[in-house]
Amino acid sequence: MVQNWDDMRVFLAVARAESLSAAAPVLKLDPATLSRRIARLEAAVGAALFVKSPQGYALTDLGGRMMDQAAQAETALTRAADVGQSPSSGINGQIRIGAPDGCANFLLPQVCAAIQAANPDLEVQILALPRVVNLSRREADMAVTVSPPQTGRLTVQKITDYRLHLAQAEALPTPASLADLKGRAVVGYIPDMIFDSALDYLGPLAADGVQMASNSVSVQLQMLRAGAGIGVAHDFALPFAPGVRRVLVDQLSLVRSFYLVRHTADRRSDRLRRFADALMAGLRDEVARLEASLCAASVADQLTS
Repeated sequence: MVQNWDDMRVFLAVARAESLSAAAPVLKLDPATLSRRIARLEAAVGAALFVKSPQGYALTDLGGRMMDQAAQAETALTRAADVGQSPSSGINGQIRIGAPDGCANFLLPQVCAAIQAANPDLEVQILALPRVVNLSRREADMAVTVSPPQTGRLTVQKITDYRLHLAQAEALPTPASLADLKGRAVVGYIPDMIFDSALDYLGPLAADGVQMASNSVSVQLQMLRAGAGIGVAHDFALPFAPGVRRVLVDQLSLVRSFYLVRHTADRRSDRLRRFADALMAGLRDEVARLEASLCAASVADQLTS
């Protein structure tokens, strides 16, 4: 029998991180201590909760069922703690946001820093993943996605649209049309690691393959800076990439959207609702600011050229 909630807290952290070394900094415990705690918990339960291997800790069937129940209990405890919070007292506690790495690298740091500065007792964690965040396993309290999920008991709110264009290093010759891109090296996602169809930007441009590829938007941007080829870049990311400029803006322009996804049950949490409202407003403003600064820079370049 499980003796206390702290055992469940350790179990959930290891289950989510899928390794002792990854869970250790979250819990502020060393891996050896976590190993002993998990062994003690399995002895109390009377069965294995994890399949251990050099690759990490994978849940057994029993562990998966226990995780579902433990995550629900965690949610209930969080909501109970929220009851005592006054809106005038600010947002406190820990909140984790999952997001694709473009958003996580170029938007969330400044948006979350502003929210945290206004709420000193708040701890914000940004989980940048090249895949869909698993909210059902409580990898995060909420997630920013590029497509609205179609299944699950989730609340989905559209945050904002954002724009993408072809981009390349300034030192490369400027193409006059899309036809000029024939034979040029292409920078983009690793094709079999595109986890959402909304991220499949290249279309016909990738007909001959992607010569320089990464599952990370940040790495792709650095490839473009290095002159590795031409690719599709987020307008909001380009202010962070000096030496990279948009090309063929009038011939290829894409619009995508960000959505905020939360557990439906979390709608009753005033703390999470207030944070979500601030997050969405901040993201809308930051995308607009960065895109406007890029347009202003483009106009200035045209006037001086």
